Amino acid sequence: MKRMFIFSITSLILLCAKAGQVYAEAPTTPKILFTSTAWDNNYEIYIMNPDGSEQVNLTQHRANDVGAVWSPTGEQILFVSDRGGNRGDVCDRDLYLMDPDGSNVRRVFKRETHRDSLTWSPDGKQIAYTNVDWGKLISTIYIATLGEQEEEHLVEGRDPAWSPDGTEIACAIDGRLTLLNVHTGAQKQLLPKKAMNWQYYPSWSAAGDKLAFAWNKHQIPPVLDRDLHNEWIKNLTIYIINRDGTDLKQLIDEAGPRADYPVLSPNGKEVLYTQEINGFLQIFKVDVNSGIRTQLTHIGPRNLGGNWFDPAYALPVSPQPQLLTTTWGELKRE
Repeated sequence: MKRMFIFSITSLILLCAKAGQVYAEAPTTPKILFTSTAWDNNYEIYIMNPDGSEQVNLTQHRANDVGAVWSPTGEQILFVSDRGGNRGDVCDRDLYLMDPDGSNVRRVFKRETHRDSLTWSPDGKQIAYTNVDWGKLISTIYIATLGEQEEEHLVEGRDPAWSPDGTEIACAIDGRLTLLNVHTGAQKQLLPKKAMNWQYYPSWSAAGDKLAFAWNKHQIPPVLDRDLHNEWIKNLTIYIINRDGTDLKQLIDEAGPRADYPVLSPNGKEVLYTQEINGFLQIFKVDVNSGIRTQLTHIGPRNLGGNWFDPAYALPVSPQPQLLTTTWGELKRE
């Protein structure tokens, strides 16, 4: 009996330890992930509060670590790194997972290829991402189930962002903001065909009713050489639009340096974006209604992107299929 008791207690301890590895502790307050470089030009993943305070370096690795995104429950972080290949070579970047404190880093796929532009399915079981063929300069969006090595080809495009109800992926196809039905493959462009392309980096509100994105609404020069491209890209700025394509609104003026990498706050009231100031790239947020802008980062020469987690908008630890519908978004708005 005593041996059985000791065995039971030991098994329980081991089980709890294993469960702790699987279910890492999620943030209890809103947090933002972003990428920053020190003066040695090494890209690292950082975390901060929505007001820019308490900035902490999570990765602390000699490799370039970029593009971090929260899992729906906040218990894992997916990011891009070249730590498995040649450091500094963008072609050698691939996907990795880590816990919210930067520990327990592990590679997602065994087969190496260039993968980036990450997004989670709302149930946390799948991810979508961009695979780049550098020889043909073609970007393709794939879906994969975490824990498995099979990859499903979706469409040629980039910058996938999974809708909160799980039915669509917003992405850029031929430079146009497109909603792609995950089940049928049907495509819907949100802006009219007469609108200029170069619509990138879509980001959903948690309710799934709005999208922020980067866009240059002006016509592309007929001969786009390097100098013309650099001049034209300066007009890239931030917009927000309803899911049905109505109420298009420009959030950042084109008069300043280009603004890109928009990220909507879960409540849809603020948008993170990246813009140059005094020669350095910094992360700002803008209030969608008032237009008030706040600079969040002041460290390093380059601060990029961002990904917002708020436990008030997180899915349950055990995803509920009935929540993966527009009902979930409606409940969060109440």
